[in-house]
Amino acid sequence: MSENTTDSRLAQFLYDHPRMMGVLFTLLLLSQVGMAAAADSGSTVGGA
Repeated sequence: MSENTTDSRLAQFLYDHPRMMGVLFTLLLLSQVGMAAAADSGSTVGGA
């Protein structure tokens, strides 16, 4: 039951602060891009 309350509180917060939704999405996107870049650069560090 507390999970539902937490979800509804988060949903209400995002409804009240719509820009935060964009901030959270951007952070998620940047973290995914960073992990992909780190994984890709790891294979070229030893280099030819």
